[in-house]
Amino acid sequence: MPWNKDDDGKSQPPGDRGPWGKPPGNDGPKNNWGGSNKGGPGNIPPELDDLFKKGRDGLKSVLPQGGGRGTWLLPLAALAAFWVYNSVYQVQPDERGMVLRLGAYTRTVPPGLHFAPWPIETMELLPVAAENQTPIGDGGDEGLMLTGDENMVDVKFKVLWKIADPQKFLFSVAEQESIVKAVAESAMREIVGRTPASDALTNGKLAIQDQVLDITQRTLDKYNAGVKITGLALEGVEPPAPVLDAFEDVQRAKQDQQKSINEAERYSNQKLRNAEGDQAKLIEDAKGYKAQIIAEAKGEAQRFDSVYTEYAKAKDVTRERLFLETMENVIGKSNRIIMDPSKSGQGVVPYLPLPAIQNATPAGSN
Repeated sequence: MPWNKDDDGKSQPPGDRGPWGKPPGNDGPKNNWGGSNKGGPGNIPPELDDLFKKGRDGLKSVLPQGGGRGTWLLPLAALAAFWVYNSVYQVQPDERGMVLRLGAYTRTVPPGLHFAPWPIETMELLPVAAENQTPIGDGGDEGLMLTGDENMVDVKFKVLWKIADPQKFLFSVAEQESIVKAVAESAMREIVGRTPASDALTNGKLAIQDQVLDITQRTLDKYNAGVKITGLALEGVEPPAPVLDAFEDVQRAKQDQQKSINEAERYSNQKLRNAEGDQAKLIEDAKGYKAQIIAEAKGEAQRFDSVYTEYAKAKDVTRERLFLETMENVIGKSNRIIMDPSKSGQGVVPYLPLPAIQNATPAGSN
């Protein structure tokens, strides 16, 4: 029965066979016996005369001699066996069967044993659970791309995808793997073309992956490709080998520039903090001086009010007291000269500053 396997017994990958079972790169479609059927569609049996002859010889060896009247049943039995052999299909758990009736899609069958009457119906088996990998940028100049700041980078990545809709995958597009590769490469060139080289080489890789995956999936959905992009692995973004040394020099110069900028910003922040500290100190000193002057003024006002209250009670006594306190305050801070107004005096009387001497004596005795 047709298992859709190649000569080595392996399942053919998706995209390597069409609805008629013809894999590319061979001389023609394979039949159920591994032979080639040039000049006709796939799944064609070998020469019926040879088949009938082999079946007749086999039955003659097991049937008793003299059964001439039953010999006409031999071709019929061989033909029935051949028909059953080509009509029964086994769909594996990781596959889906696409039943074609005269080349047109009719239904999709789940894993298990199924019957499709050949040659009216045939079945294509697609590995829907297998994850396919399509590498891009591994060979030649395929990965060379122009960045947003007009630098050249070499991008290598892989696209991981599965068959999401077997019907769309089989009938909407041809050469499905080539379509996935072309769409992913186009999306990568678009995103890299909008990204500066410094971001593409350093911390912008994750954003590039996400954007390329989104664009690729949306484009394939527009094509009805029946493909689900399960991941995109950005394996490397590097400058081209001929300009690698020059590119590294530019990167070192940029790092030195950034270092100088950081040092200048650190110095500026330090000076700014010092100035802000001095400013805060001046403001606090001014506030303290202001509070002091206000407190002194309030104290003088309260003292004046209290003196005025006493003055109102005894004006003469208060006036004399104020005079004496004022004179004490004034004379106590000035040099004193005593004048004798009498006629017998010499005018100026010597003054001995006993309070000053008394204050100085205890200090000198120590």
